[in-house]
Amino acid sequence: MARDNINIACVFGTRPEIIKIAPVVFKLQSCSWATVTLINTAQHRELLDDMLSIFRLKPDFDLNIMQENQSLSELTAHLCTKLDELFSTHRFDAVLGVGDTTSVMVASLIAFYHKISFGHIEAGLRTFDRYQPFPEEVNRTLISKLATWHFVPTQTEQENLLKENISSQTIFVTGNTVIDALYWTLEHTQPNTTFSSFKRYIIVTAHRRENFGEGLKSICNAIITLSKRFTDVDFIIPVHPNPNVKRIVSELLAHQPRIHLVSSLKYDEFAHLMQHCMLILTDSGGIQEEAPALHKPVIVMREVTERPAIIDAGVGVLAGTHTEEIVNAVSTLLTDNNLYEKMSNGLSPYGDGHAARRIVEILRKVFMDEGP
Repeated sequence: MARDNINIACVFGTRPEIIKIAPVVFKLQSCSWATVTLINTAQHRELLDDMLSIFRLKPDFDLNIMQENQSLSELTAHLCTKLDELFSTHRFDAVLGVGDTTSVMVASLIAFYHKISFGHIEAGLRTFDRYQPFPEEVNRTLISKLATWHFVPTQTEQENLLKENISSQTIFVTGNTVIDALYWTLEHTQPNTTFSSFKRYIIVTAHRRENFGEGLKSICNAIITLSKRFTDVDFIIPVHPNPNVKRIVSELLAHQPRIHLVSSLKYDEFAHLMQHCMLILTDSGGIQEEAPALHKPVIVMREVTERPAIIDAGVGVLAGTHTEEIVNAVSTLLTDNNLYEKMSNGLSPYGDGHAARRIVEILRKVFMDEGP
């Protein structure tokens, strides 16, 4: 017999999570059979509130777990306590989380403790190095053992899970919801004119924990070298608020010609900025997915990536964090027009902007007793 009034909790706590779960929330809110509960852990309070405003979402619960200089152990403990209390006092038929943050890992664990089905969006990503990225690689591995359903972006992630003996009947290739969110944002928001005078510019983002220290210094030195080599190119760097990032970036890059340090941009501002840039240098995960969807070559400043599909598709380059490697990768792209055109015109491996629709349809079948 079909069920109705299915209460689905969507858990998020960071900017990338709200970006990627918003399209699923939109689809669920339009379903007569579903009630959606939004749970904000506020793991990254400073970057999250603007995102809620852009997507016009209001959390039903705000756990407010962020504390200054909080260790991963303290963060995990606070999340366990607050999510356990919430799951004990409210009925949820399913919990959804996206990605590999500590918020999502703990949500999957506490859902398991309460025997609540957990749907993992953006499942199956792997670098096969437990410390890169840290702690995300272990987080997502743990989530895969706890999740009921695994919504993977591509067949690459499906194969990763199959190798870990995850049942094929619980794995669904849907594309990545970040593309849904990106297209929605570009359609529903207006561009910021602050950077409209820049004709040729490169975007740089760096914030990974494993790049703190020497890795970030190498990245900054690469930007300085490139700015001196390509004097007709500007470099726009939205600076992450983490003190480990701000300190080094400010010390090395402030007051350098054609290097523009800006505060973290709102997502809609950043989306429009990406749309008109030449290429993107990043250690971010989400941007590796977004750039190809906008036909922008992406240079990945990490030693390994859990998104090898962009390398295989020829739309991204894994450059590492050493200054010389970054400089060489960017210089090649800026001087080889054929390579630049080839990368720019490559196909995005992360879907067509309809991932959320596929995920919600799978959930509908599950709860309407039709089977997935």
